[in-house]
Amino acid sequence: MAKTERQEAWEFFGDLLKDHREAAGLTQAELGRLVFVSGTYIGLFEHGIRKPQLDVAQRIDTVLETGGIFERTWRKLIDCSPYAVYFNEVARLETIATKLCEFAPLVIPGLLQTPEYARAVTLGGNPLATEKYLDEKVTSRIKRAAILMHPTAPEYWAILHENAVLTPIGGPSVIAAQLDHIARLIRDRRILLTVLPRSAGAHAWMTGTLKLMEFADQPPTAYTETEFSGTLLDDPAVVQQTQRAYDLLRVAALSPEASLALIESAAEDYRRCAGTT
Repeated sequence: MAKTERQEAWEFFGDLLKDHREAAGLTQAELGRLVFVSGTYIGLFEHGIRKPQLDVAQRIDTVLETGGIFERTWRKLIDCSPYAVYFNEVARLETIATKLCEFAPLVIPGLLQTPEYARAVTLGGNPLATEKYLDEKVTSRIKRAAILMHPTAPEYWAILHENAVLTPIGGPSVIAAQLDHIARLIRDRRILLTVLPRSAGAHAWMTGTLKLMEFADQPPTAYTETEFSGTLLDDPAVVQQTQRAYDLLRVAALSPEASLALIESAAEDYRRCAGTT
């Protein structure tokens, strides 16, 4: 994909980091030890492939004695993003991932949402939101979803808990159209999706959404999210644990064929409720 202005801005951040690191006579590994990340991640920062967390940017300023330039640059780049601070890096990583795997226990994942469903989800959490706020949130979410239509789209897997399929967010018409959209993506072979049935009972991931991301030139990462916060996980041992949890969810889910049948049946039921059949 073509570079965006924000990607180029983060590459500038990386060039600045490299210049200051070399001026201080430090290798990537040496700087990494001083700011409590690996030398590999310093290299990823310098190439604009990964973005440091705020506390890392602050420690870089301290170690390199740069007077806060990295914190100020970080804040400026984050402030111009349409996403919550904790989701900024995830949104960027989605664009360079070769494979994405998601588990959603209650709400359809953002990459699969229709505009109407996205609006209903946003309004549900922000009942006093302005139209401008709603439009911005929906637009940014739909723009993210465009990666699934791109010629270089990542391989995309999703596991939806049955609750996410059967909760009528937005009302019968909205959820019916949402499920129709998912069914089309499945039938067009854009995504691989299964449903974890309620009858599965307790399952391997009970703490919110889970996203796994794989890349061509960097280690895999995981991302977990609850209502008001999200955490990007880089530690290889922790990522391996999340991968195992996802494998267990996949084993407990319905087959792809049964999952598609459930989704299409639910969509038909909702259309009947809405009186649009």
